[in-house]
Amino acid sequence: MAIIHIDDPLDPRVAPFRDVRERDLAGRTGGFIAEGEVVLNVLARSRRHHARSLLIAEKRLEKLAPLIAAFGEDVAVYAAGQAVMDAVAGFHIHRGILAHGERSAPVPASELLASGGPEALVVVLFGIANHDNIGGVFRNAAAFGAAGVLLDSTCCDPLYRKAIRVSVGAALSLPFAWLGAGEDAIVLLRSQGYAPLALSPSGRTPLKSLARPRKPAVLLGAEGPGLPADILARAETIAIPMAGAFDSLNVATTSGIVLHHLAPTTPEED
Repeated sequence: MAIIHIDDPLDPRVAPFRDVRERDLAGRTGGFIAEGEVVLNVLARSRRHHARSLLIAEKRLEKLAPLIAAFGEDVAVYAAGQAVMDAVAGFHIHRGILAHGERSAPVPASELLASGGPEALVVVLFGIANHDNIGGVFRNAAAFGAAGVLLDSTCCDPLYRKAIRVSVGAALSLPFAWLGAGEDAIVLLRSQGYAPLALSPSGRTPLKSLARPRKPAVLLGAEGPGLPADILARAETIAIPMAGAFDSLNVATTSGIVLHHLAPTTPEED
């Protein structure tokens, strides 16, 4: 594989990597930035999203040669000294490895749900606007065999660079879909045979007493406001009892506890 060396941070060939943080916040139509060796190993194997190009610190080329080769000849590979790479990205890239990726075509929420197996477990998120939490939920969902994640329109992007990193690449391998405008999550879930389980400190059923439905859907809301009242009124509500005055956990932590309890007998595979 040919390595293209870059000496000028303004070289147009590395324009997709320029000013990473600012462009992440503004949004990248059809694309995303991934960073770090662990995450790029996932991207290299992903059947859902594909790399367009790599930007590697020259000092890491030898060590990363097997990973670079795994992307194939169609992916452009650029190498730069650390100072040039930092100037391109706009901050210090201490991991020394970035990928510019192409998003797969979005799928409707109904299609994602229909693709699940007979014991499929899914996660549905409402108002999760923190990238660390999104990444943590995706990591847990992948770890416990979830078939996919649905997000309402107020959630942040799972393919934001930090969310991908926190998920250790799970956001690149786990299917996800956005709920459409006006799409009723409860109606949609039940139409596909899923049992909606809404997590709430005031939930009626303690988690340890919950018998696993055939196809559970774990509903999680933002810390503070929680799930919308309309969702809570129409789903089975589940609580995680806690000691003392504590009544809630970080949403990513909550997801891990609940998903472990509901993990399918045969985990879904990528």
